[in-house]
Amino acid sequence: MQIHQFERGLQDRIAIVTGAAVGNGRAFCERLAQEGAIIVIADIADASDTLKAIQDVGGTAISLHVDVTSPDDVQMMVEKTIEKFGRIDILVHNVGIYEEEPFELISYEQWQRMMNVNLNGLFLAVKAVLPAMKERSFGRIIALSSDTVWLGTPYLVHYVTTKMGVIGFVRSLSSEVGKYGITANAITVGLTAIQRMESGSRVSSSILEHILPAQSVQRADEPEDIANVVAFLALPASGIINGQTINVDGGVARH
Repeated sequence: MQIHQFERGLQDRIAIVTGAAVGNGRAFCERLAQEGAIIVIADIADASDTLKAIQDVGGTAISLHVDVTSPDDVQMMVEKTIEKFGRIDILVHNVGIYEEEPFELISYEQWQRMMNVNLNGLFLAVKAVLPAMKERSFGRIIALSSDTVWLGTPYLVHYVTTKMGVIGFVRSLSSEVGKYGITANAITVGLTAIQRMESGSRVSSSILEHILPAQSVQRADEPEDIANVVAFLALPASGIINGQTINVDGGVARH
């Protein structure tokens, strides 16, 4: 893989990336490392490939086994990061699960699991990193959402509910943390870019055939496309952008 040269605007910043073992999360780690950030990979899955990818672009990283729905695991993640590197500058919360199901077939257990992973995990992660960011008067919180919140996509009521919740979360949080030099923003991404946690696979080719004609950019989203926006929001220079949602989906949703 060709490694492009970028200005290292995040030199020695400490970035935690959740859900970083595969797909989008791995791309976020690589891109932030290219900007000079030191990466803490947090995932319940084996992240050795992500660790190698970061090293291949000349970056530094550690990998932690973290279940973001476990308060103990999340607290361990923060404690080990501070013990190793002394601070936390950036949180990219990428963990999420995706599931298609007609509303009438969604069980309460499915609903609870979606809420637990996609929203409770975000709450726990931000709650844990915020004190360290406030202490240094700097922080970048970047949460991944989905363009389905703009589209009213069927068979995703439980999923879309959580992803709209992500947007509400960062909007309200931004009003509280901006005075501390901390920003909180969301990125909505297209279905073509969503990675399923269990397998790391992309959505089916039939869904791609349905979505791509609606895009103004006639190609599927790639993890690198989103990673560039993540890196931009993580930079000190983006400090005036707070409480916003940036849509990155090839022009499917034009909100």
